Amino acid sequence: MIPVKFLTMCTLMLLATMAGAQNHVPTTQNFFEKLDGYWQGSLTYTDYSSGKPYTMKADVEIKRIGKASKFSFSNIYPNEKNANSVDTIIISADGKYINQTPIKLQRTLANGTTELVTEEMGEDGNDNKKAVIRHTYSIGTNTYRKRKDVKFVDDTKWLNRHEYSYKKAL
Repeated sequence: MIPVKFLTMCTLMLLATMAGAQNHVPTTQNFFEKLDGYWQGSLTYTDYSSGKPYTMKADVEIKRIGKASKFSFSNIYPNEKNANSVDTIIISADGKYINQTPIKLQRTLANGTTELVTEEMGEDGNDNKKAVIRHTYSIGTNTYRKRKDVKFVDDTKWLNRHEYSYKKAL
């Protein structure tokens, strides 16, 4: 005979797993669907050589690609047109990865802003040192931010590399 405590614990674990699995994919996809449109703002980045922040105008146009879980980000730099680029974000079928990088945290803040945080091992800096790379995607009612932080393997503190900050264009 299987103990009741064991069955109860297994049932609770199964329900928690199912709830997470059922909500993760639509939530992740809905997060990026809310970004559809044109956004105006700025990019602030840390200059690798001087360590000082630099801010420049940056806009982005975000579109879902067909019916897939892919989104196109057309990055527009009005004062530096040669830097314009297009990125694609792909959400995994299970909703647990963005561009094959695991989502470590998904939360809604007190002000209603939703955040997704990914982390992966990579390299950063002029000398390509090994580091944990963290991307934080935040969306509010009319705001969108994407931030990159790094923590080098031999260090304990996180460094902000850049942050895009946008407002929805009307």
